[in-house]
Parts: sequence; C-alpha cells; structure tokens
Amino acid sequence: MSFRFRVLALVMLVAVSATAATLWLVLRQASQQIDASAVPGSTLDQITGQLVEYGSRHGTWEGVRDVVVRLGKQTGQRIHLVSASGWVLVDTDREANPDRATRRLGTVVRPVNPRPTLDLSAAGGDALGVTAKQLHAYRTGIRYAACLTRNGIEVVQMPGAYGVPTYDIAPDTSPNFRVVQGCQDQAHESPQAYRADENQLASCITSADTQATNYCLAEAFNAGIAGVAPEPAQVIIGVGEEGGPGLVVGPLLAAAAGVAAVAIIATALLSHRVLRPIGILTTASQRLGRGDLSSRVPVRGNDELATLARSFNRMADSLQRGEERQRRLVADVAHELRTPLANLRGYLEALSDGVIEPDPELFASLHEEAVLQQRIVDDLQELALAEAGSLAYHRTPVDLAELLETCRTAHGAGADTAGVSLTVTATPVTVYADPDRLRQVLGNLITNALRATAPGGRVTLTLVREAGSAVVRIVDTGSGIAPDALPHVFDRFWRADSARGRQTGGSGLGLAIVRQILTDHGGSITVTSQLGVGTAFTLTLPVTAG
Repeated sequence: MSFRFRVLALVMLVAVSATAATLWLVLRQASQQIDASAVPGSTLDQITGQLVEYGSRHGTWEGVRDVVVRLGKQTGQRIHLVSASGWVLVDTDREANPDRATRRLGTVVRPVNPRPTLDLSAAGGDALGVTAKQLHAYRTGIRYAACLTRNGIEVVQMPGAYGVPTYDIAPDTSPNFRVVQGCQDQAHESPQAYRADENQLASCITSADTQATNYCLAEAFNAGIAGVAPEPAQVIIGVGEEGGPGLVVGPLLAAAAGVAAVAIIATALLSHRVLRPIGILTTASQRLGRGDLSSRVPVRGNDELATLARSFNRMADSLQRGEERQRRLVADVAHELRTPLANLRGYLEALSDGVIEPDPELFASLHEEAVLQQRIVDDLQELALAEAGSLAYHRTPVDLAELLETCRTAHGAGADTAGVSLTVTATPVTVYADPDRLRQVLGNLITNALRATAPGGRVTLTLVREAGSAVVRIVDTGSGIAPDALPHVFDRFWRADSARGRQTGGSGLGLAIVRQILTDHGGSITVTSQLGVGTAFTLTLPVTAG
C-alpha cells in the first residue's frame, strides 16, 4: 500500500473521529439550550420596525445610536446593528458598558432595509417616465433628509406615489433658513441628470411584456438609489440574560482524550515505519559522504520510502561509476602525455647538453609534437564544457543536404590524395542546430573514415528523413572495428589499435565530442562495423522549426 495513502487514511480517521465526536456532543447539548436565546416575536417586530422607520425617514444611519440604546433598555436585549458592508453601527452592550466584557451575541438575526420598493402597477403605459421621475425625486428627497438630520433638524416622511416617500421639515420646528437652503442646494439634481436616468432606463423597454419591463425598471430604480439611500443592515438580538447553562465539559474532554489517544498510537506506529528506513538512509549517506562509495541500503516494499531507497542506490551507483571514470580519465591523460613529454624533455636536454645539433627538421618534429599535445588539451577542455552544458551553441535553421555537400568539398582534396572516393547522396532536410558544431561532427567522422579506408576504397554520406528525424549515415569500406571494441568507440582516448599508437595523428577524443554535441542537440549516434568490410556511423537529429 502506498505510504501516502496510509498517511491520508490516518489523517482522515483522526479527523472524522474528532469531527463526529464533537458534533454529537455539541448537538446533544445545544439542543437543550436553544430556547435560552429565544426572543419574543413582538420584540423583534418592535425593534426592526423602528430601525427601518428611522433609516427610511432620515436617509442615513447617523444618529441611530440613541434609538438603539433606547430600544435596548426597553426590551432588555443586546442589540447589535451592523451594515451590509460589515460596519458595526451600534452595539448596546458596548454603549452601556464600554469597559465591561460584552455578552454573547444572540442567534436571532433580522434584516433592516430602509430603502423603498418602487410599485409600477398603476403606472400604465408611462412606466419609463414614472420610474425616471420617482428616481429623481427620491434621490433629491433622501439627500435633503440626510442633510437636515446631520444639522439637527427634525424630518417628517410622507407617503408618496408608487411607494416612494417624500420628505419635509417637521411643522413644529423653526430651522435656520440658511441651513435649509444649503440642504436644498446640496440635494438638487440638474435636468441633465434626469435625462441621463431616462436614457439609462430606456434599455428596459425591449419587449411588449409589461411585467418583465416593470421588473427591469424596478431593479434599475434600486441600482439608481444605491449611492444615496441608507445602506441595508441587519440586527442581531440577544442574549437577554447572562449565566445561562453552558456546555458540559466532561464528555467533551473524554471525547478529546479518546481521539488524542488514537492519534498518538497511530502516529507512533507510523513514525516507526517512517523513521527506521530514514535512519538507515541517513547512516548510508554519512558513509557515502566519508568516501565509502560501496554503501547501499536494503529495499523493501513498493511505497515511497522504497522508491527513495532505490533512488539512493542508483545515486550511489552513479557516483561510484563517476569515480571510476575519473580515475580512468586521469590514467588515460597521464598515459597520453607521459611519453611525448618525455621525448620532448629528452630532446631539449640533449640540445642543452650539446649532444645533438639543432636543425630545422628537429625543430619541426618538436613543434609537431607540441601541437599534438595542445590539441589533446583543447579537445579535453571542449569535451568538459560540453558535458557540463557550458558549450556555446548558436542554433539556426540548417539545410543538412547543403552542409553535407560543404563537408564533401572541404575533405575532397584529402580524399583524392588518399585515393578514396567520397560521395554524397542527400534529400533536402532542415534542422534547427548550430551549423559550425554539426560541421565539426561530420568533419571528425569523415576524417576517421578516410584514415581507416585504404586507397581504392570509398566513403559514402547519405541523408534521408525518417519519422520526423533527419538520419545521416557515414559508411566506409575500411578495415572495420572488432566486435569487442565497438562498445568503447565513444570512450575518451580509445583507438582501434591496442598499442595506442599515434600514426593516425588523432587525440582519441573526437568521437566522445561528437556524441556529446549530438546529445546536446537532442540527437544520437550509433555505430556498426565488420572487420575487413567497413564501418557505418548513423546520426539522428530531430527535425524541428527554429
């Protein structure tokens, strides 16, 4: 079973057990206390009715505190009035005792919506004009009422046509005329605003369906007054008395202890299953860090921990193989450089001691040997950059047929000198690659083929497109490669001759560089050979757009 599934099952078991136990206990006890927070219906109607009347008459919730505090004293309830946007307008407990802890909020919630509802049932065929007129009148009136309220002037609300009220100053007040005039100026809307409302409402007149039209106009009316009308709110009422029965703690603690015990036992078992293999992995990784590359861990099962153990073993194998390759590389480099450097040293010492006389032929030989050593070093550096992914590539669309013909031309003189026929057979195929690096690849392979082919032989380059790939084959009629040597042809410093001679002039790194360049281009290279018949290298490159 997957380790992830086992962890998930454990977490689900604990979560479901805890949730079920808590839910059962809470429901059992809460069902006995629901009536404790009940509020009489008449009290609810009284509170919500007065709050709706205040907001509707004054056009703002400013000043509602006195009304809420008075209602709280009358009913003995905690009244919590909050706007639809979440602002707490008034809370009687905080108003009465700001320094004392407030009582719990009740469970009774009622909406308080002071905004009018437009009734177009009697509008007849002029619903559009009626809506525009009522929208304009309500916005003007509600701004006027809100301004009067902020300035301490009592406002009266009177029923209006189509359910939209009108506002005026209370008849028994003597307000400041300048204040009233200022409120009237502030509430005034221009005729352009009226016409803009009418144009906006005109989009509702889209069909002969009167009911749909009236509904659309009523919704547009609600949207039009949203910016000036008092915001809808809700009132939460309760709890009238403190000290009511609370939850019984004992059963809750017992359930929590049971769930905790199950969680602890399951966690202990799971942690043992997890920590034991992790401890083994930790010990093995420490040995690996100290240089013991033979360190491995046992693999049991098929879960994620087993996958981790397999990955560790593969990593250790890779490190061990890399260490062995590094040792072989150092030995190969030492082998390649020891003899020529000893020769150079011997000749230089002989020249220094006067044992031999300097002549142009000797200096040319020494220079040729130095150039060869420089080539080996350059090839090693290029291969190291390629394997590290640091070799620069400048990719462009490349016509492989044209590139093959260019290589044939470049190596034609050498082929003629060696008495070898060099031919190209190609169909046009375009790849996205670095043309210089591909020319380097083909040049190495053609040079090797010419060296391995006796006079009178032939080297053939072919290019075809197969299954979305460009396939290049370089076939020679040379001496061929022994079957036991084929797996090593792409190794560093490998040469077909066991004596590792230098009569061919190669560094032994060309094919390793070829394989790395093709790998970086998303391609591959394979080789087949038969002694006395010849060798064929097959290059495959993806055909992709640049």
